[in-house]
Amino acid sequence: MTSGTEARRGAVKGPRPESKLRSYTRLAKLDVYDYYLSILVVLSAVLLPLAAFDSRVLPTLVVFLAGEILVTAAMVALDDVTGYHDGSDAANYGPDTPTRRLLRKPLIAGTLTPAEALRFAWLAVAAGGALWVLAVLLSPNRPLWTLVLIVVTFVLMPQYSYGIKLSYRGFQELFLVALGVALVLAPYGLVAGQFSGFVLVQALIFGMGPLLFGVYSNTNDIAGDRAVGRPTVAVLASPKGNARFVFALSVAEFAFGALGSLTGLAPWWFVLVMLPATAMRAMQYRMGFPGGDIMSARKLGFRVHRLNAALLIVANLIQAGA
Repeated sequence: MTSGTEARRGAVKGPRPESKLRSYTRLAKLDVYDYYLSILVVLSAVLLPLAAFDSRVLPTLVVFLAGEILVTAAMVALDDVTGYHDGSDAANYGPDTPTRRLLRKPLIAGTLTPAEALRFAWLAVAAGGALWVLAVLLSPNRPLWTLVLIVVTFVLMPQYSYGIKLSYRGFQELFLVALGVALVLAPYGLVAGQFSGFVLVQALIFGMGPLLFGVYSNTNDIAGDRAVGRPTVAVLASPKGNARFVFALSVAEFAFGALGSLTGLAPWWFVLVMLPATAMRAMQYRMGFPGGDIMSARKLGFRVHRLNAALLIVANLIQAGA
């Protein structure tokens, strides 16, 4: 087995010229904004009627979003630090994997050092935590369940691949969907002050989005993840078993909306509104597994999640105007 040090040594010949600001932007993965769409979903759930819109809602959501961006940036930066040290990023983003852009991993590309990445991550954690505290202070409501959810989310996010390394202990897939759920429910609790079954259905669908491009990444990264002992389902299952798992997740995303409509947690028409994303999700699966184009399917997964978010917003506005 190639050691992490050997893998890193062979990944690049030397650092490419790039500004530090650009490298830190890449480290924070600011172009992957999919979790941040949660704030727009929440805003659409409380926006109407405008006459009853609390003036404290918008500042609360803006500050919460700023904190969310910073804590997420810390999470992915710490993931890069771990991937650099164990060699998995060198294996998954090296010169023999042309479908991945090496500069997306600044430590492997040599444009940032591990010390710089760690310093950035912990500063982002501190600033993000401070902003979430400020969001709570600004918020019109502070239900206990919401405060507990925010604290748990803040504590666990940096532990994804660092510290207790949840993603290295078999919790990666669960973490990805749970994070999406939390990032809808927590800000909703702050601005609405109550729990909503319809918003829970939306949070579950929203959380499935990052999971359903994450599992395609895992399918592509089997060799690198196996080499470092990262037990994703793609690593642990047979190819056929992994394909069935991804299929089941795709069906589950549809089922959340369908069951919501059937049980009355969501309006009867909600599942119909979500059908365009369901159709695209089926296309994603066919592209990735029968078609064998895993990375194109992963890319399509981002588009499906963004469409899902847009449809959730439309559903909230329709419901509020009904």
